Amino acid sequence: MNEQRKEILQMLADGKITTDEADQLIAALERDQPVPVASESDVRPKGKPKYLRVMVDANDDGIPSRVNIRVPLQLLRAGVRLAALIPPQALGEANAELTRSGVPFDLTQLKPEQLEALVEHLDDMTVEVDQPDTKVRVFCE
Repeated sequence: MNEQRKEILQMLADGKITTDEADQLIAALERDQPVPVASESDVRPKGKPKYLRVMVDANDDGIPSRVNIRVPLQLLRAGVRLAALIPPQALGEANAELTRSGVPFDLTQLKPEQLEALVEHLDDMTVEVDQPDTKVRVFCE
């Protein structure tokens, strides 16, 4: 075991980082990337992104709440490929229902290459929304 890995495990044992952060740091080591400085709010090793992450920290009427969603990008890619197998008539009905629900999204226009371009752009971008009692972050890792 190398020194960097030992340091990560020691930080985990000392409670300085979470298990998710330790996992991310070790993954960065395995990709021969420099280990980023561990910080609970911003641990994001570089490399090909594997997950879409949505994090929300809110304080509603004095009650703190936290949402931390990690969606595998492979799941999104598979979903886009499966959408190509849906008959056009069913896609038309799904689009109509989405529009009725207030989501103007055309499923017939969704292509795998568009998803890859989106993932590439998300990798270079972190969206942060700060409100007095809410913080939202969306990024790829």
